[in-house]
Amino acid sequence: MTSFIRDPLISKMALLRCRRDPCGFICLVLTYFSVFYADYVVIQYVLIPAYSGSVWCSMHGAVFNIILLLLLACHSKAVFSDPGMVPLPDTAIDFSDLRCQSSRKSDRGCEGWTVCSRCETYRPPRAHHCRVCQRCIRRMDHHCPWINNCVGELNQKYFIQFLFYTGLASLYSIALVVSAWIWRIRSEREGDGERDKEPGEVPSKQLIVAHYIILLVESVLFGVFVTVIFYDQLVSIITDETPIEQMRSRLLRDRAASSQLTHTSHTSHTHTLAKPKLALLREVFGRGSVLCWLFPLHSSPPSVGGITYSALPDYDV
Repeated sequence: MTSFIRDPLISKMALLRCRRDPCGFICLVLTYFSVFYADYVVIQYVLIPAYSGSVWCSMHGAVFNIILLLLLACHSKAVFSDPGMVPLPDTAIDFSDLRCQSSRKSDRGCEGWTVCSRCETYRPPRAHHCRVCQRCIRRMDHHCPWINNCVGELNQKYFIQFLFYTGLASLYSIALVVSAWIWRIRSEREGDGERDKEPGEVPSKQLIVAHYIILLVESVLFGVFVTVIFYDQLVSIITDETPIEQMRSRLLRDRAASSQLTHTSHTSHTHTLAKPKLALLREVFGRGSVLCWLFPLHSSPPSVGGITYSALPDYDV
């Protein structure tokens, strides 16, 4: 039996990935730059000119910044959290004895366990190897450059929350920019150019319009992008099948159709008992109140220990 130990370097993997994946580091910088730029434009060029002296200025500013703070908190948790790395063994696997080991797996109740030749370790069912992280990830969804980390069993909740707040911030900023733009057009028509004579207004009209257009383009692009990914994430949870498993199932169905073989004998991940959708969602977001799903609260990870290393616990609904 191969024994596993918890990797002491897991907490440092995020920093190592930044060096290993330049694309991920660039995406991280771009993400934080986009967030701070949106906050700057909304406060400086949208709220202060349009709602100055009104309670709406403080209210919109507070709500928008709370959304951005939650966005950054969820993003940080997704970046620095362990996605579910399979612990490395303290001793290397003897591949010459692999057939004998696999023949005894059913007796130990370890059906579905496989061996990763790159990590040289046993991995539980639904774990896959990430080429960027160079580790096996439990229930790996994909490697996302925008968090410079894998989306797996333990951080998928934070990733979905990050998508949700990014879409919400994009929608909110679009509404604020459009309303401020309409207010500016009306004030120019009614004031007949009096605003241009105000000494306190430093930014030119061209600069303000340029910031409006840039923020609108940024909000639309990020909003549409995260909405599509958010939908795919929810579908993968409800169907209890990650994109990697969907791709494998599609390939197996094509092979089975071409060779006239039954598909059930070749699937790598079968659902013996369909779980309720709420139970599947609770496996990702936790079994607390639904309102707690909106916050990046810590969830207890599955137990890790030896060959009995388990997947997510079966939450009660």
